[in-house]
Order: sequence, then C-alpha cells, then structure tokens
Amino acid sequence: MSSVMSILIAQIVVKLLGFLYRIVITNIDGFGDAGNGYYNAGFQFYTLLLAISSVGIPNAISKLTAGAAARGDRARAHMIFRTALWLFLGIGLVCSCLLYMGADFIALTVIKMDGVQYTLKALAPSILFVCLSSVIRGYFMGLGNASPTGRSQMLEQALKSSMTIIFVMVLSAYSAKVMSAGANLATSVATLFSFGYLLCYYLRRRSGILEGMETDMSLGKREFLHYAKAILFMSIPISFSSIIMSAGRVVDTATITRGIAKAFAFGIPGEVGIPTAAELNSKAVELAGMLAKSDPLTNLPLALNVAFASVLVPTISAAIAKGDRQEANSKISFSMLISILIILPCMTGLILFAKPIFLMIYPGAPDGWQLLQISAAGMAFAAMDQTLCGSLQGLGKVLVPAKALMIGVLVKIALNLTLIPITGINIYGAAISSVVCHGLACTICYRSLKKELSLPLELKKYFLKPAAACLIMAAVSAACYLLVFQLTQSNRIALLAAILFAVVIYAIAVLSMKILNEEELKQLPLVNKLRSK
Repeated sequence: MSSVMSILIAQIVVKLLGFLYRIVITNIDGFGDAGNGYYNAGFQFYTLLLAISSVGIPNAISKLTAGAAARGDRARAHMIFRTALWLFLGIGLVCSCLLYMGADFIALTVIKMDGVQYTLKALAPSILFVCLSSVIRGYFMGLGNASPTGRSQMLEQALKSSMTIIFVMVLSAYSAKVMSAGANLATSVATLFSFGYLLCYYLRRRSGILEGMETDMSLGKREFLHYAKAILFMSIPISFSSIIMSAGRVVDTATITRGIAKAFAFGIPGEVGIPTAAELNSKAVELAGMLAKSDPLTNLPLALNVAFASVLVPTISAAIAKGDRQEANSKISFSMLISILIILPCMTGLILFAKPIFLMIYPGAPDGWQLLQISAAGMAFAAMDQTLCGSLQGLGKVLVPAKALMIGVLVKIALNLTLIPITGINIYGAAISSVVCHGLACTICYRSLKKELSLPLELKKYFLKPAAACLIMAAVSAACYLLVFQLTQSNRIALLAAILFAVVIYAIAVLSMKILNEEELKQLPLVNKLRSK
C-alpha cells in the first residue's frame, strides 16, 4: 500500500472515530444540545488558532526537506527540521498562552457565549503539541516516510475518542459547560500523547539520520532566520484557505449568538415573559448545538470524497508539467464524476431519512433533524468544491480557491445577519447560508477552472444519470423502510434495512446505466485490487 493511501485511510479512520464519539457524548445525560453548543463554539475558535499556527507546517516542511534530500543534502534537511522545531515551539507557546489568557474575552465579547471559556482553556495546551507534532510529521514525510503521520493521527484520535467519552461520563453530575470542557481536555491529552509518540519515533532514529553527516550542523542566528523565512513563506499560502474557513466559522458562531438574542428578544417559545440575558445565552447554546449535530454526519461522506480526490489530483500536476492538457482534462473530469457518484446518494439518503437517523443515533437529543436536511443539501456543492480546489492547486492556481472561499464566507455572514434574527427562521438561517456559501465558492472555482481547461462535462453522464440512479434508490429504500417498520415497529431495524437496500440498488443502477465506462472502472482502487487477484 502506498504512503498516500496510508494517510488517506488514516484520515477516514479519524473521521469515523470522531463521528462515533460525538454520538456517544451527545446522548450522555446532561450533555445533549447544550454540551454540543459549548463544545462546537470552543472548538471553532481553537481551530482558527490552529489554522494560523500549524495547518501549513507539514506540507511546507515536507517540500523543503524533500527538496534537500533529493539533492543528497541530508544535513540541510535536518537543519530545516531543527529550525522549524524551534520556530513552532515559540509560535505554539504564544498561541496556547493567548488562548488560555484570552478565553474569558473570547467567550464573553467575541463569541458572546458565556461558558465557552472553560472549553477554550481546556483546549489551549493542544495548540503547542499540534505545532510540534506537525513539524515532525512534515520532516518524515519529506524523507518519504509517511507511516509516523498515519499512525500518530490514528493514535491521537483513538485516545481522544475514548478519553472524551470517559471524561464526559465522569463529569456527568456537573453542568453541560463543565462536561464540554472535560471533552476538550481529552483533546489536549490526546495531542500530548501523539506528540510523545512522534518524539520517541524521531529519537529512536536520530543516530541513523545524523550518521555520515559531515556538514557543519550548527544552527546560528543567520541560518535560523534564513530557514524560518523559507518555512513561513511556504506554509502561509498553504494555510490561507483553512484560516479563511476557520475565521468564517468563528464569525458564524458570533452571528448566531447575536442573531438568536434578537430573534427571541421578546419571548422564547414555550416560556413565559421576556427572557433574561442568561436565558437567551442558553437558547443560543442549545440551537448552536442542534446545528452542530449534523456535522459528523455530513463530514463522513466528504472525508471519503477527499480521499478519492486526493489520490487522483496529484496526477494533474504531472500531466500539466508534461504539457498533456488532454490527460489533465480526463483526470479532473473523472475526479468530478467520482465526487458526484459518492456524494449524491449520501445527500439523498440524509435528506430522506434525516428524522429516523436522528432518532437512532441521538435518542437522548433527537431535535434538529430538519437542520440536517438543509446541511445535506449543501454537500454536493462542498464535495464539488473540494475536487475543484484540488484541481486548481494541481494547475498552480493556489489562490483561486482561497478567494472563492472568502467571497462565500462574506456572503454567508451577510445572510446570517439577515436571516437568523428573523424569529421564524432563527438557527435555520445559519444552515441556509452555509449551503449558499458552498454553492457560490463551487461556482467561482468551476468558472476559473473552465478558463484553464475545456473540461467537457456531458449533462447526461455527469448529472442526469446519477440523479436518476439516486431517485430509484430513494424510492426503493423509502418503500423498504415503511414496509420493515410496519412489520417490526422498530425504527433502527427499518433504517438499517433501508440503508442496505439503498447501497445495493444504487450500485446496480449506476452499473446498469453504464455511468462509468470500462476505462473509468479500471481506475477505481477497489476494482483494480479485485482484478489483480
């Protein structure tokens, strides 16, 4: 198995474990929607600082060390690593301290969600450990060794998932905000262990890495500044899109809390009298938590789409480098077709079975399934945008996705400010604006890509046939659900039977309609594996 596939499998495992532990803690008594609200709001601001401090590190260091190693200059590669380690030790410490000391200001003034400060303080140490871990991962990836990255990510997520559940259960006698802080403390502990694993991995191999290096290994001020500048100049552009997205999520949360306060300023449904500031805060936390429950469900198919797209997209750069634009066209078109075939049935299933799904996985907090339906509608745009962004990066157009995302985020903020304060819309405005954001970013990226390549996307093959396959799947699976439910009176059994039928029917429909030709089928990893046996 290639190192690329190892990382992709690790990413899917990480997403799956994340999905499972979020379901478990949501159903623990006392956590529910409120706990999800605190958890998600705190995690979004943490993600922003993480994007600023560490998102571009692995790729930047990987590229720099790979370049040095390719020239046979292992000493220079190691000096880049040492520079990065000291540089991001400082950056990580500063960001961790800022998050811890500024937690009250962020919670009460920026986000306007009292109680999130405990979550932010619990997450603060994690930034330092993630920064240092990213340096080590990037160094070994640059040397052509991706195994420590995949292993450390899976170790971190396994520890995070198990400890989150344990910490929340131990704190179940306390309030939702304390339980949320405990859940995020597990993240800091897991990142510490992950860094410990990577550090031990490096130390065990250090003597072998340094063996035979005759170049002066001293790292003076001049050398440090030279390499630090190179690392930062490469990592910042890579991080740009992540920073925009993370900043958009923070602003999203801030607009939700302010919008909900306006929407229910004269009365909260089911309660008597004018609500107090504390009651409005609680309502905002609860509704934000309801919205956050959709994320694990929509993120899983998108993670699978990223896996397929990431395997295919690097070939685009190679095709362009050889001047073979026809090959680049073919790879991008195929990648987009796979994205459509993966996401469309997932989107259809989540919209069709949103309520039964919430009743099955969130029996302790089933409200908010309508938000899942709206969020699922945006999955098609999000998946296409992922593939288009990867394709544009392969063509060297690295700033186009960031610009498209920025425009989408700005429109989303404007819609949040308009829709959420409307009492009859409230939190649904945030879900609607997310769909518009992804749709706009996807459209901008597609138009930009069309300027570079002809990109012949046949309407029948790419849209009409997949849509028809999804409609057949939806009709059969809906009938299956109703029939099994009538026989068993069990939502769980009926839903699982419907999902199984949906998978089989969709696969049959795709193959019978010949959406994928013989050559395209051969490019699928699973088909290749089966053919080789």
